[in-house]
Amino acid sequence: MTEELSPVGRFDTIVLATDGSEYSAAPEAAALEMARRCGARLLVTRVVLTNPEYEALVPDRVQKAEAEAQKQIERIAEDARAAGVRAETVLRQGSDPYHEVVRVANDRHADVIVIGRRTRSDLARMMVGDSTAKVIGLASCSVLVVPRDTKMPEKGILVATDGSRLGDAAAYSAVRLVEKCGLPLTVISVVGEDSEAEERSEAQAAVERVQKEASKEQVEVDAMLQEGRRPDTVIIATAKRRDADMIVVGSHGRTGLSRLMMGSVSERVIGSADCPVLVVKASM
Repeated sequence: MTEELSPVGRFDTIVLATDGSEYSAAPEAAALEMARRCGARLLVTRVVLTNPEYEALVPDRVQKAEAEAQKQIERIAEDARAAGVRAETVLRQGSDPYHEVVRVANDRHADVIVIGRRTRSDLARMMVGDSTAKVIGLASCSVLVVPRDTKMPEKGILVATDGSRLGDAAAYSAVRLVEKCGLPLTVISVVGEDSEAEERSEAQAAVERVQKEASKEQVEVDAMLQEGRRPDTVIIATAKRRDADMIVVGSHGRTGLSRLMMGSVSERVIGSADCPVLVVKASM
């Protein structure tokens, strides 16, 4: 698996998307720690919101905002360098911060974008925040969503798979990440309470396949098949029961917001989990 040429599962270049708010504190710390554990390059990125009309009206305000933003990301970069992490700062302007963040990730061939999550709500878009949802939908690389007051995993990682190509991509990335972090891995597949025998057999085969591949990397995996009407609630409950403080799920590649699958299993996990969620992307 370590000789795999696919970019899925790599953690070499990490883009931290920060806005300097209290909601960015957790992703800032998580990105620095992920970069340290993975030996990755960290790109500390901030977007100053502006447009040509605003710049023409109040150029001094724009310049002041840029200066303050540069100081903030430079402080983060200095902390990262002090921890032995290769860090750079990237300051961009734009009216759509999520587009700029994704452009940075594309331009620098990033493997992961680390971003915060604003709040939880019953409304899908509000669960992750509008900008965060758009980054997930537009990014071609994986996205680590970090809720407020959480951090990189210290106890264990849980990955959910359904046996699809997307599930395999998530599992592969999870195996690579636990190698870097030295943590136990739980792999879960959820079937409905009234599912047919064939579906159960396929789900069992999916988790066993992950277990087999992980063993090649000397990674011990606890594989399990779970039942439930709502896969997202089963995944989150299992993570808590197994003491896993990160969840890994799969998602489609660059889809655009309209096809982000609001209300899907991955979206609900991202919005409701009390721990960071790594959304692994696989090209369509």
